[in-house]
Amino acid sequence: MSSAEVVLGFLEEAEPWRLRSPQFPSKVGGKPAWLCQRGLPSLSGLECEICRLPLAFLLQVYAPISGQDRSFHRTLFLFCCKTPECYTSNDSRCMKVFRSQLPRRNEFYPFDPPPEDEPSGDHDQDQSLLPVSGVKLCWVCGCPGNKGCSRCHTVTYCGKHHQTLHWKHTHKKECCSQEASVVTASPCVFPEFELVIEPEEEEEEEEKEAEGEEETATAQSSEDCPSLAETLEETDLEEMAMHETEDNKVFQRFKKKIAPEPHQVVRYSRGGSPLWVSSQHIPSHQDVPACTCGAKRTFEFQVMPQLLNSLCVDTTGASIDWGTLAVYSCSVSCDHDDDYSPEFIWKQDFSSDQQTQIKQP
Repeated sequence: MSSAEVVLGFLEEAEPWRLRSPQFPSKVGGKPAWLCQRGLPSLSGLECEICRLPLAFLLQVYAPISGQDRSFHRTLFLFCCKTPECYTSNDSRCMKVFRSQLPRRNEFYPFDPPPEDEPSGDHDQDQSLLPVSGVKLCWVCGCPGNKGCSRCHTVTYCGKHHQTLHWKHTHKKECCSQEASVVTASPCVFPEFELVIEPEEEEEEEEKEAEGEEETATAQSSEDCPSLAETLEETDLEEMAMHETEDNKVFQRFKKKIAPEPHQVVRYSRGGSPLWVSSQHIPSHQDVPACTCGAKRTFEFQVMPQLLNSLCVDTTGASIDWGTLAVYSCSVSCDHDDDYSPEFIWKQDFSSDQQTQIKQP
């Protein structure tokens, strides 16, 4: 594990104006609070690679880099598919992540930090387009959208799928009427929260020693299995025992690490290491592609499974699911003019045995 500092993210209710772009928020759900108002991801770039439907905004993390002017403002945006069937085990194709950054002096935001109090007239701010660049946004998802309603011409969409969804939801009644569509909540977005951060407290040495003793006891208990030994070849048994023991050790460490702060939904540690939920499907250096600038990508933050409890997605059948989502970004945070830069995400799921343990009280 790296010694890099770990910062934890927690969900909190917040007034809507605090979660808009001029406040440089970290947040979960709602619509994206875009940083740079130009060079937004393309419509095809915001599609699920499995079902080809538009991705939904999941969260954004405001993560400026101290001492690097081009990254004075810097945010990573994570999108995910809302089709449960796309969530096959350890498959990241249903998710995408983008990075945007700006110098302190830019055309979109004041040089000085935003005020602590709500700006006057903020509640009247138009959420259908970006004020400086004039980029139109989809009413349903908040992503770029130039496809307008042919009847009222007052709302725009990223494509036919979201136009149809809005029409069936409320727009059929509202179209060409005096009712404003903006007051109706979109059926596509996740519940919105502010993401507040706190540093993780260092683990005490005694706890580390106790953890080591616990892992040893777990390993010893897994060896007492004579009935299984009678039905398997010795070499197969050894491989299985090693695998199960290692997987259990990783999972127990994961549970122990998050126990002091069980409501954490994000762990941020740029240049550090993820806290894996399993010994399976951990990426090698070769699995994480280099940035288009040639620099290697390094770990920046991970999304925890606890977030799923707040997304209102749990079902008895197929569902949006993950063990953890690890985001890797360009190690030098390179500049692509105003364009949003695609970064890399790795989805690791719980094993079936771990799912059983999670459901146990």
